[in-house]
Amino acid sequence: MSKNRSLSPADVERLLSDRSPEARAETVEKIAGSLVERTFSETERKEAEGIFRLLVNDTELLVRKTLAETLKAMPDLPRDIAKVLASDISDVASPILSFSDALNDEDLLEIISTKSAEHQAAIAGRVVVSEAVSDRLADTGNEQVVATLMENEGARISEKTYEKVLDKYGENEKISTPIAKRKSLPLTVTERLVTLVSDRLREYLVSHHEMSPTVATDLILESREKTMIGLIKGGASHTDLVSLIDQLHENNRLTPTIILRALCVGDIDFFETALAKGAGIAVSNVHMLVNDAGGAGLKQLCKKCKIPGGLVQIMRVAIDVVNELEYDGDPGDRERFRNTVIERVLTHFEDQFDAENVDYLISKMKSVDSSTQAA
Repeated sequence: MSKNRSLSPADVERLLSDRSPEARAETVEKIAGSLVERTFSETERKEAEGIFRLLVNDTELLVRKTLAETLKAMPDLPRDIAKVLASDISDVASPILSFSDALNDEDLLEIISTKSAEHQAAIAGRVVVSEAVSDRLADTGNEQVVATLMENEGARISEKTYEKVLDKYGENEKISTPIAKRKSLPLTVTERLVTLVSDRLREYLVSHHEMSPTVATDLILESREKTMIGLIKGGASHTDLVSLIDQLHENNRLTPTIILRALCVGDIDFFETALAKGAGIAVSNVHMLVNDAGGAGLKQLCKKCKIPGGLVQIMRVAIDVVNELEYDGDPGDRERFRNTVIERVLTHFEDQFDAENVDYLISKMKSVDSSTQAA
């Protein structure tokens, strides 16, 4: 090599004549390093790229591995060189598949469809993975590939792909756990994860703690509802909220108590949208019925939604309190607002409630409903 590390006649001669794989790999590393560092002239660069086009098919694995490892981060690596290396055995291909920007989505999709699980896993771990590539990786049927994808925060994953993965791997903690730990998830995906975790917990409680399935289910439902209300407390778009409520309704999880919990933390949007879903009417109609001063609107609405009468009484008082307090949506103020609503509701029902939290209030729902029906 010359002083500026440019390609010298000796380097070319060594590459073409020295049959020692170690010697060729060493020279390849030097030349590729110069290419990456942009120390070559344009003529030297083209000459080096021409040599690499020959060496990508070198019979010695060491030479091809060295070439791939050295060129993986090269700016402006010719796509044809990258494609040949990416299509090699996984030991050669992995550095290029993991790091090279020379490959486009079309190249990556072809590799996923034609190469090994090791190739697929390298793609799943790239710094950036597009939604299209993520979706194809989810279809590979390989648990490790999908787990690697879900662990990669640089992977863009569509809601459709998440649903597909949960359909197939929802019970697999190797995959569901990294999904749960991702920084951002669609609300509908999070709700499904909460359900899956709850179902596993229910099985554990029944099998390990001599708890009846009925008691375990009640406990899990309460925990699930708390979690779901916590998920939406940071604020969600109306579109996301509608998708979540649709999913809850379709899976019989849009319960009267989760609707009450939403109301008690001031989430009127969730409350009214959930009632609209249950009644099959427009949210604007629900808003007018809920705010009917005579109270008949809410009563008939809840009857249509099959909400117990005792809970309707609680909702009526909670609506009045929420409207009076006018919660401004500040997440930091939510707990204070929630406690104020609960305190006011409990005060209204002081002859029937003596607890200090909404969980006790909700647990009293059946007894309130029973006394209302008896009357």
